[in-house]
Amino acid sequence: MSDEAAEVRAIWSALGLPGIVDVHTHFMPKSVLDKVWHYFDSAGPLVGRPWPITYRSDEAERVATLRGFGVRRFTSLIYPHKPDMAAWLNQWAVEFARTTADCLHTATFYPEPGATEYVTEALGAGARIFKAHIQVGDYDPNDPLLDGVWAMLAESGTPVVIHCGSGPQPGRFTGPDPIRALLRRHPRLALIVAHLGMPEYAEFLDICLDSIAVHLDTTMAFTGFTEAAMPFPLTDLPRLRDAGERILFGSDFPNIPHGYRDALTALTGLPGIDDDWLRGVLFRNAATLFDLPSDGEL
Repeated sequence: MSDEAAEVRAIWSALGLPGIVDVHTHFMPKSVLDKVWHYFDSAGPLVGRPWPITYRSDEAERVATLRGFGVRRFTSLIYPHKPDMAAWLNQWAVEFARTTADCLHTATFYPEPGATEYVTEALGAGARIFKAHIQVGDYDPNDPLLDGVWAMLAESGTPVVIHCGSGPQPGRFTGPDPIRALLRRHPRLALIVAHLGMPEYAEFLDICLDSIAVHLDTTMAFTGFTEAAMPFPLTDLPRLRDAGERILFGSDFPNIPHGYRDALTALTGLPGIDDDWLRGVLFRNAATLFDLPSDGEL
């Protein structure tokens, strides 16, 4: 066991947890992941500073790394940036979930003809969580081509990790307003707003606290890398604590410019946060949302 793995395991063990549920990890076809890594390798001129990939290794090693950390469940967040891509990604994800029992079977979609049909197929194949990336996909979540998709996901209660905040760069359709409009039409949607909605933290906390089923994930929040550019407002920490059961742990593994341990210590070091809140965020809240065994076993 590596030193980092031992340190990560010590964090959740001290809380009396059986491990971690990480709702924001990326596994995807190699050709797609290579392009994602190329984007981050070029991120200096794009976001104003270098963005090194900490866990740049082959797929089997990345899975083993998460297991070594004691991550009991994780996701294969896939997302298209153009039409005629989502269905193919979903087919890849079926096989990955089949051979990786601790991965929550993940699927995705794009506003295009046929989206309702392939989302229906993905649900039938066992998809338990979806990914929507408003910034990369450059689409309005209220596009009429997605009406059937959102209705189906709301009815089934299937969670959707959605990157809709304006960090690290704003897009044409990022920000809280499109999500408010979406929830007015589909109030039961189990959205998981990625990165706590950074940098619009306060607005997405409003949405979470006012909603029926919206969650927030902690991906990259409070780490030194993020705080240097998009700090979380300390005045909103009490509301984050109040959101308790709606906060889920996410890391963005492997595409993070820091260590996995840092994602955890960024949370454990927050002022005014107690161990029970941490137990919920690191394991219990996601275990409830996905109906997982309380001992973390498969």
